[in-house]
Amino acid sequence: MKYIQLGKSGLTVPSVALGCMRIRDVSAKEAEELVATALELGCNFFEHADIYGQGTCEEAFADAIHMSPSVRDKILLQSKCGIVSGVMYDFSKEHILSSVDGILKRLRTDYLDVLVLHRPDALMEPEEVAEAFNQLQQSGKVRNFGVSNHKSSQIRLLQKYISQPLVTDQLQFSLPNSSMIQSGMEVNMTTAGAIDRDDSILDFCRLNDITIQTWSPFQYGFFEGVFIGSDKYPELNHCLEEIADKYHTTPTTIAAAWILRHPAHMQLIAGTTKPSRFREICAACDITLTREEWYRLYLAAGHILP
Repeated sequence: MKYIQLGKSGLTVPSVALGCMRIRDVSAKEAEELVATALELGCNFFEHADIYGQGTCEEAFADAIHMSPSVRDKILLQSKCGIVSGVMYDFSKEHILSSVDGILKRLRTDYLDVLVLHRPDALMEPEEVAEAFNQLQQSGKVRNFGVSNHKSSQIRLLQKYISQPLVTDQLQFSLPNSSMIQSGMEVNMTTAGAIDRDDSILDFCRLNDITIQTWSPFQYGFFEGVFIGSDKYPELNHCLEEIADKYHTTPTTIAAAWILRHPAHMQLIAGTTKPSRFREICAACDITLTREEWYRLYLAAGHILP
């Protein structure tokens, strides 16, 4: 396993984290095997959200890892709040505080290493967020804070009011979904890729020591499907297979290595429920793609070099 610093938190974390959104899709025994595999591979960072299974995924994880004080001391837990499924987004102080209490109860722990605000709330009052964060930090319930799917101006607005540094921004990123790379490459052009869709979030995070956590690293579109093996991406899959052969590994490993090769030192959130696939993803930590290979994959995914 390869390790990075998580923003300004002081935490050393694995470059690959296990995302637990689908842990309820497997049996209790399979969930135990998945979590055990992660720990065996050096992945002690587990990523959650209170809306995953309406909280049942957090409960299933706590069961799978056999949560206890001794287990808790060896792992890092992150969860997200702020979405009321199908109804609204809610960053009110009351909602944040009650959400954390529910998360802690379901995970059977006294604290979170990281709490993430899950998608921007248009009605956010940053003063309320600041009050909630202060209360959570002072009570010891949350040690670090981050955001998900936020652009740089939204982070700046929050950071104006809160006293804690935001250590993460969780963003969709994969070979096909690379708009934050495209907009930086196609500067001052009229191409679709030149559109700045995220307020230059990649550069902003690097400038401010915020770790980008990548979600859906093997998907194209918005949960439209996995690009590996898809007939929608024949050139990309051919390229992945060729480079995988060179490194005696799999296309999945190479697709993950492409993300980890970026100098922003991103943390890949792997949402698989299959131990064998998680092993493939973690194997990317042992591969450093050449610059030529990285760009070859970028082009094969349908992007351009001006």
